Amino acid sequence: MNLLSGQCLCGQVQLTVRGEPLRVGICHCMDCRKESGSAFTFYGIWPVQRFEHAGDTSEFRGRHFCPRCGARLFSVDDEEAEIKLGILSQAPTPLVPSYELWIKRREPWLRPIDGAEQHLENRR
Repeated sequence: MNLLSGQCLCGQVQLTVRGEPLRVGICHCMDCRKESGSAFTFYGIWPVQRFEHAGDTSEFRGRHFCPRCGARLFSVDDEEAEIKLGILSQAPTPLVPSYELWIKRREPWLRPIDGAEQHLENRR
């Protein structure tokens, strides 16, 4: 079984996910841009049963981050965990986005990902 792990910038929060993700995507929406401080967010979705974390987190609108270093980490609900893939220890990651969301907000200098579904806004 595939195991991926990562941690926040200061190392106070660690997380692991087991197995293949349900899906991997990139989002260009305004919330993701503001949250990441970048042009998009790169994330993977796993069933919540295959996600674990240790360490104290703070939360804003369901998005967890490290209260010490401010690293954005994950969102979780009763069924799924969305992990910010930039925090994984393995870089580059073997995970490839299969879709892009909110491409109407994508910067014009960014090229679409070859083979990835392109959604003007959210997935249908």
